[in-house]
Amino acid sequence: MGELKRMGHYAKRYVWKYILGIVALFAVDFLNVYIPQFTGEITDGLESHTLGMDGIWGLIIKILLLGAGITVGRFCWRYFIIGSSRSIEKELRNDMFEHLEKLSMNYFNAHKTGDLMAHFTNDLSAVRMALGPTIITAFDASVMMVLVLAKMMLYVSVKLTLVAVIPLLVIIAGDYAYGKIMNEKFREKQEAFSLLTDQVQESVSGIRVIKAFVQERMELAAFAKMNLFNKEKNLGVVRIQALFMPLLDLIVGVSGLFTLLYGGYLALVGEITLGRFVAFNQYVTMLVWPMLAAGECITSLSQGLASMKRIQAIFEEKPEIVNEEAMMDIPKLEGEIEFSHLTFSYPGHEKEGAVLKDVSVKIPKGSTLAIIGRTGSGKTTAANLLLRLYNTEEGMIYIDGHTLREIPLEVLRRDIAYVPQDNFLFSDTIEGNIAFGSEHRKTEEIWEAAQKACIHDNIMDFPEGYQTMVGERGVTISGGQKQRSSIARALLKDAPILILDDALSAVDTDTEEQILKNLRADREGKTTILIAHRISTIQNADEILVLDEGRVAEYGTHRELMEQKGIYASIYEKQQLEKELEKEGGELE
Repeated sequence: MGELKRMGHYAKRYVWKYILGIVALFAVDFLNVYIPQFTGEITDGLESHTLGMDGIWGLIIKILLLGAGITVGRFCWRYFIIGSSRSIEKELRNDMFEHLEKLSMNYFNAHKTGDLMAHFTNDLSAVRMALGPTIITAFDASVMMVLVLAKMMLYVSVKLTLVAVIPLLVIIAGDYAYGKIMNEKFREKQEAFSLLTDQVQESVSGIRVIKAFVQERMELAAFAKMNLFNKEKNLGVVRIQALFMPLLDLIVGVSGLFTLLYGGYLALVGEITLGRFVAFNQYVTMLVWPMLAAGECITSLSQGLASMKRIQAIFEEKPEIVNEEAMMDIPKLEGEIEFSHLTFSYPGHEKEGAVLKDVSVKIPKGSTLAIIGRTGSGKTTAANLLLRLYNTEEGMIYIDGHTLREIPLEVLRRDIAYVPQDNFLFSDTIEGNIAFGSEHRKTEEIWEAAQKACIHDNIMDFPEGYQTMVGERGVTISGGQKQRSSIARALLKDAPILILDDALSAVDTDTEEQILKNLRADREGKTTILIAHRISTIQNADEILVLDEGRVAEYGTHRELMEQKGIYASIYEKQQLEKELEKEGGELE
């Protein structure tokens, strides 16, 4: 089983701590079994008047010393075993996060955020419990049971011990069946928690839309339904525990009753002393816990294995985008790009047809290419393919004469600055967001990039300036400010290739004009790709590519495309008409 192998892999790193913890645990159990014996000796000594106060105090001191030793031992096994399980949880979480970062976009398209969050919380917690408290309980219960049974047979009576052992056979058989059922029930419980987490995460992320469309009651109903489903799956686990644990208590109670009656009879007929009978009852009490612990161990181990199986599924996922064997030693990109008969369909959506179809275009180093087209024409897909977020067939995209798969991923993505459509900002300061991806940048350089993106003055108007914290995904600042912060982040990177994917849609025309002017000065000699819907954004580009349903519809300069009187000219005329109507509307107001 892969999950057991992986758990063992992490446990091996702390094998000596586990050994020391188990030694301490064994010492605690070993010391524990002598307390009933000393209690029995005191009882027999008092009954037979053979034990004086010196002898009693001697035995009491022994019990106190045993208690001190047990206290030290318990600290040690908690430190070594519980501490190791916490360390394993930390390392497993780090490794999971590192592995997720390597996975390709297809994986994140198919798996929801809430489900992944559940793996990092509930599942890891269950694994930690299996590698910490469960190991302690299992070893402690096993050793305690063996030591107690040995003491019961050697110090008290073999016949009486056999009566106490009978319930163990029933419990062992029940534990096996209980474990199999619990494993499946806990897996269902964790999957329900994943769905609930995803529901909450999606609702919180989309709270503005929910409020804008007055859908609070609908979302509450959807959440209540998912919450009820989660409750039922949790109750499925609880019901099994509620059935098994009382049955276990009943078996242990009946066993205790029989041993009490039979032990009392043996004491009355003189086969054992009163002190040994008292000690035996203490041993039986000590035996109850290992019997009950067996059920708890099965529960925790089943939960841990079920969670580890879900975590193992993440580790078994392989990234689709990796450095190829044909990779070349390329220290830096220059910026010449070529699409050669580029045809692409998103994985799993081949039946829906290609998003890009036979696109061929060459972008010389230092030039600016603009891409325009209707929604869904493949503009953003072209940017994603250049960043190699998805793989294309060999020989469809070249940079500096090398196919994408020949270029190391770290070089490719380091030397391409990208401003996506959904301008993502982290829950950090504005300065931290602009400097993201550009290590060891000085404050002056960050300010300069912000000035080029026309966001510096806005930032300085904030009470805390560049140290202003933006909310999750940048919700506390406007859309235009988010876009310009993203542009500043890309400009600070100073990469040979810059891709702006509809990055000026949320700014006014005056600000757009100033940003484009700054871009022309800053990007001289560097390659820039402008993806936009507005003609005003792209009309000064060296070449303009018009995409229509994934195909190259038109290609040329602004003047050449206007002379063709095709799609580009049509878009231009419509946008000019919209401007005139807006102007007339403003004058009427």
